[in-house]
Amino acid sequence: MVNGVLMLFQWLPAIVAVPVRDSFLANCKAPGLGPRAVMDPSNDDHLPPEAELAIAWSAPKVRASLTTALQLDRRLARIVARTTEPMLGQMRLAWWREALGKPVAERPRGDVVLDAIGAHWQGRESALAAMVDAWEVLVTAEALGPTEIASFAAGRGAFFSALQDDPSATGAARAVLAGQRWALADAAAGVSDAEERAALIAAGLALAGQGGRMPSGSRGLAVLDALAARALQSGGQPLMAGRGASLVALRAAIFLT
Repeated sequence: MVNGVLMLFQWLPAIVAVPVRDSFLANCKAPGLGPRAVMDPSNDDHLPPEAELAIAWSAPKVRASLTTALQLDRRLARIVARTTEPMLGQMRLAWWREALGKPVAERPRGDVVLDAIGAHWQGRESALAAMVDAWEVLVTAEALGPTEIASFAAGRGAFFSALQDDPSATGAARAVLAGQRWALADAAAGVSDAEERAALIAAGLALAGQGGRMPSGSRGLAVLDALAARALQSGGQPLMAGRGASLVALRAAIFLT
């Protein structure tokens, strides 16, 4: 634990110096998206600071898997952000769904994220396919109502549960809720429509106080969940906004709250 605390303080200067969010670029105003604008990640697979911090706090055995899942999520977010025709967006997402459904040996080679999935997610690809389905909700939904929001949250955050050694163990339900809350908080920080942001925030706040403590060995996920809770309580701000974010992450990593 002492090493973990020292590790966080080594991160603090870098965290403060990194911009809160890469960018909220062009408005995506496709027919299926209505006026919705979603953050457009940069062209590389560099992860935002809260993701890097969560990875640093994760146990070595889950670090590569968590990194890969977050990189895939970033790829899918980029597809949605740049979709101007819903059908084209669905086709691009379908490529990932089909690739994940094939045996590793039959998948295309040369894509760093897909290759990493083959190395670190073999046998657990259903959780990543659920992430693809979740992002498709944002491509096809005319508006984000309760059903759409619940589907998005459950699918996008499904990999939190898949990272557990025993999904039936005590605390596993907490990981499920943590994944949903992270999915909603991060989305709320990236959409432009005020009503949809409010709906995402309300859904995330409704998950508060459920499930008890995070499972042991899930310090990185606890960091993401705690930052998500803070962001939701602050009206949908980015997860690493403000200097208090680092202390929230520290507390979550130590106490699994």
